[in-house]
Amino acid sequence: MKPLIIHNINAILPDKLLSNARVVVREGRIAEISAASKSMPKDAEVVDGMGGYLSPGFVDVHVHGGGGGDFMDGTTEAARVACQTHFRHGTTTIFPTTTTGTPTEIHAMIKACQTIGKEATAGGLPRIPGIHLYGPFFAADKVGAHPAAGRRDPTPEEFRAYFKTGFIRIATCAAELRGAAAFYQMARKEGCFITCGHSNASWSEMDRAFRDGMRHVDHFWCAMSDVSSVRARLGTPMQGSMEEYVLFNTDMSTEVIADGQHLAPELLLFAYRMIGPKRLFLVTDSSRAVDMPIGSYKIGNIHTGNDITHDGKVSRTATGLGSSSVGMDHMVRTMKASSGAPLWEVIRMASLTPAERLGIDKEVGSLKAGKRADLVLFSKTLRVKQVWLGDNSPL
Repeated sequence: MKPLIIHNINAILPDKLLSNARVVVREGRIAEISAASKSMPKDAEVVDGMGGYLSPGFVDVHVHGGGGGDFMDGTTEAARVACQTHFRHGTTTIFPTTTTGTPTEIHAMIKACQTIGKEATAGGLPRIPGIHLYGPFFAADKVGAHPAAGRRDPTPEEFRAYFKTGFIRIATCAAELRGAAAFYQMARKEGCFITCGHSNASWSEMDRAFRDGMRHVDHFWCAMSDVSSVRARLGTPMQGSMEEYVLFNTDMSTEVIADGQHLAPELLLFAYRMIGPKRLFLVTDSSRAVDMPIGSYKIGNIHTGNDITHDGKVSRTATGLGSSSVGMDHMVRTMKASSGAPLWEVIRMASLTPAERLGIDKEVGSLKAGKRADLVLFSKTLRVKQVWLGDNSPL
C-alpha cells in the first residue's frame, strides 16, 4: 500500500488548527502530522487539500437511516445504502440505531448491521462497532415520531436476547419505566454506553439510573422531560427533570441535533456554553430521507413505520418533527454558525467526544499519530470533498 500524503491543508487538531500542514498515512494509520514540506516521497499518493480543512472522521452514535434506507428495514440493502450515504457526509464510525418495533424487527436489524459491518473493508462504508439499542423502551407519553405500537417496558427475557448478540454498544431506556433498573444493570455488565431517552423522568429517577450506570441523555430538549412535564406527571412540589440533571451532573453527557430545524441558534449556543464540547455530542438522528427528494417516507420499518414528510430541510410527522434529513457535515456547519465555537471544538463534538465516551478514542476521533487514518477533507466552506477510512480492524 502506497503512503498517502495530504498537504496544503489546515489540520483540525483537538485543541487548535495547524495551518499549512500535511498528514502522512502509512498502512491505514496516521504516521505524521507536521508543517508542510516540499519534500515528497516518490512512491506516495499525494493529495493537494487546496487550503481546505482536514478533520478526523465523524462518530455518529444516533442515526436511523439515509439514502432511502432505514436500519429498521432489517435488510442488508437498506443498511448498506444508509451507511454509504453517511460515509459521503464524513461519518467513518457509525452506530445504527433502532426505533420502536417488534422483537423480530429489531433482531433483523441487528443481523443486517452485523453483515454490513463486515463489508466496511471494501471501501465506501463506515465501520460499525455495534448498534445503538434505542427503541423500543420509551415512555408512553414521549414516543415522539416513532410508532407507538412498538413501544413497551423492558423485560429481562426480551433485552437479554438482544445483549446476547454481543453487538449492542449503546443502550437506551426511559429511566422511569418498570424494569429500567434491570436493563441498565445488564447493559453495564455488557460494557454498553448507557443512555436515557424518550423519557419523562424526574431528577430522583435520573439519579437512580445514574447509580445503575446511565451516563447520557439522547437529543437534548427533544422528547425529554422538563419541570412542567414532570409536574404534570407527578404533581407538586415541582421537581427537577432530565434537563436540570444533565446541566448539574458533570459526569453526564448529552447530544444535540444541529440541523437548524430542531433547535434554534440560541439553544445550540446555550448547549455549547453550558455543557461544553467535552460533554456534548453532535448527532444526526437522521431518517431515510437524507439525500432523498422531497416527498413522503417512513420512519422505522418500511412496512410498519410511521409516515413522515421530507420538505427538503427536515422530516416531519403530521403533528411535529420526525427526525433530521441531513448528514453530520451539515450539523458541523450549523453548530459552527450558531455557537461561534472554534472549529476544532465543533469537530470534537462530532468525533473525539463521542469516541471518548464510548472508549474508542485510542483508535479514532482525532488527528494523532498512531490512530486510524479516518479522515475527512473539507473545502474552505466546510463542504466534504473526500473521505478516507483507515485501518478497519474491529474496534
